[in-house]
Amino acid sequence: MSKDLNDFIRSRIRADLDEGDLSDGIVTRFPPEPNGFLHIGHAKSICLNFGVTEEFGGSTYLRFDDTNPRKESENFVESIKSDVRWLGFDWKDKLTFASDYFDQLYSYAEQLINDGKAYVCSLTTDEIRNTRGTLLEPGSDSPYRDRSSEENLSLFRDMKAGKCEEGEHVLRAKIDMSSPNMNMRDPVLYRVIHASHHRTGDDWCIYPMYDFTHCICDALEGITHSLCTLEFENHRPLYDWVLENIDINYHPPQIEFSRLGLEYAVMSKRVITELVNRGYVEGWDDPRLYTIAGLRRRGVPSESIRNFCRRIGISKQDNLVETEYLDFCVREELEQDAPRGMAVIDPLRVIITNFDEEDEVLTAAWHPKNPELGNRHLTFGREIYIERADFEEIPPKKYKRLSPGAIVRLRYAYIIRCDEVIKDGNGEVVEIRATYFPDSKSGADTSGLKPKGVIHFISAANSIAAEIRCYEHLFISKVPNGDRLENELNPESVRIYSGLIERALFESDAKSFQFERNGYFFRDESTSRLVFNRTVTLRDKWKPTT
Repeated sequence: MSKDLNDFIRSRIRADLDEGDLSDGIVTRFPPEPNGFLHIGHAKSICLNFGVTEEFGGSTYLRFDDTNPRKESENFVESIKSDVRWLGFDWKDKLTFASDYFDQLYSYAEQLINDGKAYVCSLTTDEIRNTRGTLLEPGSDSPYRDRSSEENLSLFRDMKAGKCEEGEHVLRAKIDMSSPNMNMRDPVLYRVIHASHHRTGDDWCIYPMYDFTHCICDALEGITHSLCTLEFENHRPLYDWVLENIDINYHPPQIEFSRLGLEYAVMSKRVITELVNRGYVEGWDDPRLYTIAGLRRRGVPSESIRNFCRRIGISKQDNLVETEYLDFCVREELEQDAPRGMAVIDPLRVIITNFDEEDEVLTAAWHPKNPELGNRHLTFGREIYIERADFEEIPPKKYKRLSPGAIVRLRYAYIIRCDEVIKDGNGEVVEIRATYFPDSKSGADTSGLKPKGVIHFISAANSIAAEIRCYEHLFISKVPNGDRLENELNPESVRIYSGLIERALFESDAKSFQFERNGYFFRDESTSRLVFNRTVTLRDKWKPTT
C-alpha cells in the first residue's frame, strides 16, 4: 500500500500517533465469521485493517468470530486463512478465535447479572420480536425483566449446564426498551445452542451474540482502532455500553466506513450460500462469484485486488462501483507480464490447398514489451484453424476478416485468400479452402497485397485441445435482488467451448495468458482436465472515472 494514502481513518490514526498514545503502534483486527468464504467486500476490509498497520507500524489480529456452531466449520476457517495469505497479508502470531475467550465472556455475563444489568428472559423468539416496538413506538418490558439477580444467575447457570432447551431462555441486557436505537432495547447477549463446536466440541451449549463478543475481544486484545463497516454504526452505542458496564480497563474506539458495493455482484453470504446450495453455481469458488476464491480461480491477480481497494478508497459514503473499474485494475496488472499466445475458442478448419511442404516453424515473442520473457515457436501448415467468428459468408460493410474471395493476414504468418466454402448437410460451414501467398510472410512481405485485417490461427500440428470457459456477469441486474434469484440469473453467464491452444501455452509454466484478440485467460488448477477460464476481456481502452 502507498504511504501517501489519505482518508478519515488514516487521518485519525495520524492524529492519535501525534498525541503519543500509541507507543506500541496501532493494533487492528479482521474478525470474519467462519460460516462461508470471503468475498471482495471482505477484501476491502482486509486491505484496510492489514494495510494501515503496514503503513504506520503495528499488528493485525485475524480473529474468527466463531459463536454459532451450527453454521461454522474448520473448512471455512482454512479457506479464510488461505484468502488472507493470498491477498498478501500475514497475521504472524495474532491468530485468535472468539472461542478462546468463552470463559472470560461468560464471567462478564455473570458480572452483568450480579450488577442487575442483565436478566434471563423466557419469552420466545417471536414474542421478543413482537415486544421490541418499532422505529416510531417504544418496546414493552419483558415480564421477566424484574427477576432477581439470584434467580437470573441460577437460570443462566442452568442454561450453561445444558438443563434448558433451545429457545427456552436467553440472556438479555437490561438497557432501555424505549430507546430510539432498536439495538439498545434489551438486546440478547446469550442463547442456548445444543450443537458441537468446531473447536470446543461439546464443552458449551450457550453461545454469546456478536455484539456482546466482539467489543470484549477488542478490549482484551488491545485493539487501538476497531474498524468496521457502516451497518454497525447503530451498534456502536451497544459496543460502548457493554465495555462501560463490565470490569475491564480498556475501551477501543469503533470507527465505521462504507462497505463495498459492486455492480452485478452480491455481497451477502446468505445469498451466496443459497446460490451454492441450490446449484446455481459450482461452489464457493465458482469464477462467476466475487468470492476471493472465485476471483482467484478466474485468474484475478491478488495485486490487482489490492490496487482496486486502494483506488476506491475509504469513506463514509456508500457507493456502487462499476465492475469495469475492477476489470481495469485486473487488466492493468496482467498487461505487464502475462505471456501472449494464440488460442482458437470456436475452431473452423481451413485447408491451405497450395501448401504441400512440411509445417514451417515460426517465431513469436511471448510479450511485445517484455523481451526478457523470450520467444515461443508456432507452426504454419496445410491444415490450420481460425475462429468461426472470423469468417462471414455474406460479410457486412467494412468487414475486415475472412470471406469468400477476400484476403486476410494470419498473425505472424502469411496472407491467405478464401477460395471455397464447404458445408455439411445442415448448411453449416465446416471447412474453408484457401490459398496462401508465399511472398507475404510477416516481417518479409514482398507481395504488395493489402489485406484489411489480421486474424489469429493455430496449425493442426501445433494445437492442443482445451476446454475454454468464457464468463459473463452472473446476474442481469446491476443491483441484484437476492430474494428473487431465479429472475436475476443470467442464462449466458458462462459459455463453454471445445477450443485449441498453441502447444507452447500447454508447455509453459505460466498460469495466466493473454489469448491474442480474445482476452486474458487462466489455467484452472481445480480440475485434472486442461481448462482455461477467461479472467477479463481486452476492452483496455476503458479508464476509471473515480
